[in-house]
Amino acid sequence: MKFSKFDLAEEIQFNLTEMKFFRTTDIQYRAIPPILNGEDILAVAQTGTGKTAAFAIPLVHLIHSRKVNKKNVGLKCIVLVPTRELAKQIGKVFNQVSKKTNVKCFAIYGGVEQDPQIAQLTSGVDVLIATPGRMFDLIAQGHLNPRTVDHLVLDEADQMLDLGFIEDIQSIKRRLKNHHQTLFFSATINPAIKKLAYSQIRSSALRIQVSPKNLVSKNIAHSVSLVPMDSKRHLLVHFLTSNPESRTIVFVRTKVRAERVDAHLKKNGIEATKLHGDMEQAERESSLSRFRDNQCNVMIATDVSARGIDVPGVSHVINYDLPDDPQNYVHRIGRTGRAFAKGDAISFYAPEEKEKLKKIEEFLQTEIQVLKVDSHYFEEQKPKVNLENQSMADLLAEAEAEFR
Repeated sequence: MKFSKFDLAEEIQFNLTEMKFFRTTDIQYRAIPPILNGEDILAVAQTGTGKTAAFAIPLVHLIHSRKVNKKNVGLKCIVLVPTRELAKQIGKVFNQVSKKTNVKCFAIYGGVEQDPQIAQLTSGVDVLIATPGRMFDLIAQGHLNPRTVDHLVLDEADQMLDLGFIEDIQSIKRRLKNHHQTLFFSATINPAIKKLAYSQIRSSALRIQVSPKNLVSKNIAHSVSLVPMDSKRHLLVHFLTSNPESRTIVFVRTKVRAERVDAHLKKNGIEATKLHGDMEQAERESSLSRFRDNQCNVMIATDVSARGIDVPGVSHVINYDLPDDPQNYVHRIGRTGRAFAKGDAISFYAPEEKEKLKKIEEFLQTEIQVLKVDSHYFEEQKPKVNLENQSMADLLAEAEAEFR
C-alpha cells in the first residue's frame, strides 16, 4: 500500500517522500491504522521490516494534529529502548518524520553529560526516546514530568522485559494518565514474555504478527561455516580481502575478542572500526559514523550493537562467534537485508560451539545449512584460487566442493 493512501498530515507526507518511503512494509500496513485509532498493540515482526517507522509515523501525526487544533503543552510520548545506539537511531527516524511539523523529538541516554539534555527538555519536547536509567535519573531530579504522556512505546520489548526492566515499565506506567496508549514492538518474543507484555496493556489490545514462524527475513541468505576456533581469523581475512567492496559487520562475543580480531585485521592491512560497551559514548558515535559514512567498510561489534544498528547498504553480517542467546542470532543477522534489500549472513561455527548452534536451530525451528571449508582457507597465506569479487555464498560453496 502507498503511504499517500493514509490520512496523514501534509508535512508528514512530504517528509516520507524525502525519506523515499513510498510503499508500506507489512508491519507498517498493519500497525499504522490501529495506532491512529488509539488502540494498544503488541507487534512482532522480523528485524529490518520497518518497525520504527510503523509507530513513529502515526504517533507524530496524532501529536501534530492535536497541537494544531489546540494548545497542548507537555511531553506526549515516551519511547523506551534498551540501548544508547537504538535510542539514537529511533530519535533520527522521529526527527525525519516530524520535520516541519509542530512535534519536537529528542533522544536521551546515559554515557554523556546530562546538562544539554536537561536544557533541551526545559525548552520543550513532545516525543522522548530514552533508555530507562537516564530517564529515571531525570525524573528523580525533577527535570522530566511524564504525567502529560498519552503514548508509551516499548521497542525491542522482549529485551526490555527479559533484562528485568518490568519494574521500570510498571513504575513509569503508574506515573501516566489512566487512559494512555501502550505499544509493544519486537522482532522476537517468547510465550512468557508475551504473557508479561499483555499484563501491561489493555485486554482489547491487538496482536499483530508478521511472519512469526519465519524469524529470519526472506531477504537474508544465512548459513554456518565449519571452521576450527583458532582458524576463524584467517577465514575472516580471506573473505574481507576477496570482497573489498562489501560492507560487513563482524559480531564477536566479547570486547576482548573485538580487540583481538581488530589487531589481526590490521596486521593483514584491513582497516576496521569497533563498537562495544566499554567504549566511551563519543568513541562509539565516531566509530559508527565512520562505518555509516563509508569511511570504513568493516565494523567489529559485540551484542550491545545487535539491536541498534540501522545502516543502509550492509551487504554481509559475519558471526565470528555464535551468540550465547539464540535471539541475538536473529537480531545480528537482521543488520543486513533490511526493508527491501538483500543480504548475506555467515556464521563461523567451531565444533566446540555445537550446543549454541543447536539452541539457535531450536529457536528458529529449522536447520541451518552447514558448509565445510577446505583447510587451506585457514592458513595465513594468500588463497590458492582467485576469489576476487566472489560473494560469501560462492566462496563457501566453492570451498565445500573442493573439500569433497
